[in-house]
Amino acid sequence: MSAPGLVSRDAVVEVLRTIAPEVEAAALDNLLALRHQVDLDSMDWLNFLIGLQQRFGVEVPESDYARLVSLDDLLNYLHDRASQH
Repeated sequence: MSAPGLVSRDAVVEVLRTIAPEVEAAALDNLLALRHQVDLDSMDWLNFLIGLQQRFGVEVPESDYARLVSLDDLLNYLHDRASQH
């Protein structure tokens, strides 16, 4: 497990696997909509975003949810938010 606050693709996928354990990291495309790649419903997606907040110690306001679509979107956003702390 990565140290808290250390943002990486592996750490994001680790959080995702708490919601969808069948996810294979190698099969995920960083540019495609993550929610559709792993078929998450709205509650699973919300739980995933909450898990990311807890894992990386950053706040993700609900107003930002719509811009968090792909793995790249999430990684860039989390890097930016983590660097502000």
